[in-house]
Amino acid sequence: MRAVVQRVSRASVKVGDETTGEIGKGLLVLLAVGQEDSEADADYLAEKVVGLRIFEDEAGKMNFSVGEIGGAILAVSQFTLFGDIRRGKRPSFDAAARPERARELYASFVERIRALGLRCETGRFQETMEVELVNRGPVTILLDSKKLF
Repeated sequence: MRAVVQRVSRASVKVGDETTGEIGKGLLVLLAVGQEDSEADADYLAEKVVGLRIFEDEAGKMNFSVGEIGGAILAVSQFTLFGDIRRGKRPSFDAAARPERARELYASFVERIRALGLRCETGRFQETMEVELVNRGPVTILLDSKKLF
């Protein structure tokens, strides 16, 4: 699984005219599921996101997690994170999971975050969405469950 995690002052996602998810201070997570991914990848990324210490303490040092600052998470599915543009100019999405499997693992990721005690809002899987955010910092972190550092 791949995730782009952005520290935000606020973020929201709409499908058409309907706001499906909205948060104040917290994390926007754009999440993609790959063909090789499993429940273990969803658990790993959820726990990593919840534990990321990217919120500043009183000295300005990144020392707090989203839960410690009372924030929330907005998780939005984005299969294009598996776009491969090594050949040509049009991305190939062959490494992305099939929609049925991706939906399951996206839901598992969201449920794991909620089980860890955080509020987690969502977009709507396999829909065209409009995501709006104010990236605070800016702080953006890339995570990949297959590249365990």
